[in-house]
Amino acid sequence: MTAARTGLVAIVGRPNVGKSTLLNALVGEHVSITSRKPQTTRDRVLGVLTRGTAPRLEQFVFVDTPGFQRQHKSLLTRRMNESVRQALAQVDAVVLVIDASRGWTAADETVVRLLPTPAEGAASRVVLALNKTDELTERERLLPLLALSAAKYPFAALVPVSAERGRQLQELLDEVGRLLPAGEPLFDAEQYTDRPVRFLAAELVREKAFRLLGDELPYGIAVVIDRWTETPERVEIIATLLLDRESHKGIVIGAGGAKLREIGRLARLDIVRLLDKPVHLETHVRVRRGWRDDAGQLASLGYD
Repeated sequence: MTAARTGLVAIVGRPNVGKSTLLNALVGEHVSITSRKPQTTRDRVLGVLTRGTAPRLEQFVFVDTPGFQRQHKSLLTRRMNESVRQALAQVDAVVLVIDASRGWTAADETVVRLLPTPAEGAASRVVLALNKTDELTERERLLPLLALSAAKYPFAALVPVSAERGRQLQELLDEVGRLLPAGEPLFDAEQYTDRPVRFLAAELVREKAFRLLGDELPYGIAVVIDRWTETPERVEIIATLLLDRESHKGIVIGAGGAKLREIGRLARLDIVRLLDKPVHLETHVRVRRGWRDDAGQLASLGYD
């Protein structure tokens, strides 16, 4: 009988509670893009963490899902919500993330209603991570929040964490590890994601657009890699930011192309760290109207 434990773990929650930041902190690598804007994560991103050594080994295969949207504004949003439902049905354990600094919201309650109901006599497979505890201005608010949380759902455990500061992450992993079924690892111990480097590079460009465009950010933005030429010495990349409105083009490009250049500069620095070799990154902007509501275009962009 194997002593190893391996399982799929979904990280779920409403938008902007820090799910991607938590995934990156747990895995120890930048596998999912982050920003303060909702809808940053669109795909179910897999991050892999292997703890211990054989035969007593734990492998967590994390699924970072999009934030569940209560308002279905586009086909893309509906696809994102469906990916959350699918993840919950296919995993061995769930980490529900809420923002401890804000407490429970109506949007959090919506996600709770999606959680699996434990069968009679069965243990819960959902752990609650109360994130952003570093932003709690009054520490005495935490105990009442824990009590309120315990009444919301029969969680297997309640763990206050700060993904940003790296606090209580081992305690969270310990609780989730108890829910993993026995099984051999699915990935090599050194592997930290199932995503190809081209996907990660495109996401890094999109992350920088989210961060730099701020409140002006057009949510109708995607990034595609048009060309990837790699040698042992360097990588040449041509990436295009796809917009769904002509009026957004000037916002993304900026005065004299300054905004687009800065997006490319910052993305290139992260891609260099990802690939550990020199990178030449060229960025362009193109308008593809209505792509968020076009099933064919969503499929071509990988959102099917």
